[in-house]
Formats: sequence, C-alpha cells, structure tokens
Amino acid sequence: MTHFETELQSLKERLLVMASRAEASVAHAMEALVQRDDDAARRVREEDDAIDQLEKEIDDHAIRLLAKAPLATQLRLIVTTLKIARDLERVGDEATTIARRSLELSQEPQLKPYVDLPRMAVLARGMLNDALEAFVARDPGRAREVIPRDREVDALNKQLYRELASFMIEKPSNITRCLNLMTISKALERIADHAKNVAEDVVYLYEGRDIRHGGA
Repeated sequence: MTHFETELQSLKERLLVMASRAEASVAHAMEALVQRDDDAARRVREEDDAIDQLEKEIDDHAIRLLAKAPLATQLRLIVTTLKIARDLERVGDEATTIARRSLELSQEPQLKPYVDLPRMAVLARGMLNDALEAFVARDPGRAREVIPRDREVDALNKQLYRELASFMIEKPSNITRCLNLMTISKALERIADHAKNVAEDVVYLYEGRDIRHGGA
C-alpha cells in the first residue's frame, strides 16, 4: 500500500468514527425523550462538539489529499467522504435539537404515549446504518435499497403533525408540548433525509452515477 493509499484509508476510518458518534447521538437523544433522562440529553450536546471537531479534521485531511492530484476513483472517494461528513454533522445537529426539546418536555407531564417518534427513530437510524454499511462493503445495491424507505418516515411525520395539530385545537394548553414534539418529529424526518443523501453518495462513489433528484 502506498503512502497515499494509507492516508486515504485513514480518512475513511475517521469518517466511520464520526458515523458511530452520530448514530450514538441519535440513540441518546431518543433515550432522553422516551426515558425523560436529562443526563442523556446533556450527553448529546457533548457528542455534538466531538462530531463537529471530526468534521473539521476530515475536511483538513481531505483537502491535503486533494492537493496530491488523486486518480479519478480516489478523487470520487475523497469528495464522497466530504459530502457524507457534512450529512453526519447535520445528523448530530438534529440529535441536539431532539435532546434540547426533550429537556423542555421532561419539565411537564407527558402529553401522550410515544409510539410514532420511536418508530421514526428506528427507521431513520436503520437507514443511516445501512447506508454506511453499504459504504464500507462497497455495495451500491444495498445503498439503493435505503432510498425508498425515506417515504415511510415522511408519512409518519405528516401523520403525527395532523394528530398534534388536533391536540392543539382541542386544548390550547397543549400547544407548547405539541410544538416541541413537532420539532422532534421534523428532526427525525431530516435525519432520514440525511441517511438518504448518504445512500445516494454511496451509489455515486461506486457506480459513478448521480441519482439525486430522481436520477437513475
């Protein structure tokens, strides 16, 4: 293995560390919500700082590698790594949003049993995990399978919005809690969007095809 290839492998490994942090951050954010665990919420904030730092390190590392005039396939890997890192950083941001809203919700009685939100979290985390597994396994077919799963998360988000809107109309005292739950739902929907982006990037990396916006 050449020195450049070793550096490229190091870049991939750093991305996978970032991915692990981002996935853990979402899990802890949902733990904060469902178990009303303020310590878990505060842990998410700390993890977000680590995720942000990893993104900076990946950016710096990738820029150094780009300056060494990589081959076309190596160039695609570097560019894809940068794009995936950006989505992972945003996953961390959404987890922080969930944690922050969970801290507010834990100060009041629970509005309703949490069913849809944990379901959305399981789906979004599954999408993210499978997209990253496809990256590691060099499996664009598996990445393609992730993409349509985003529609189920979108549908759950819309369903929950309708339910919470009716709660607010029926009882205005529910408004603050409903708005917090709507924000959490939207954050989970965005995490699924970022997972979809990662899957599309994996297809681009291994097939050389840009399938965003309905491309084949």
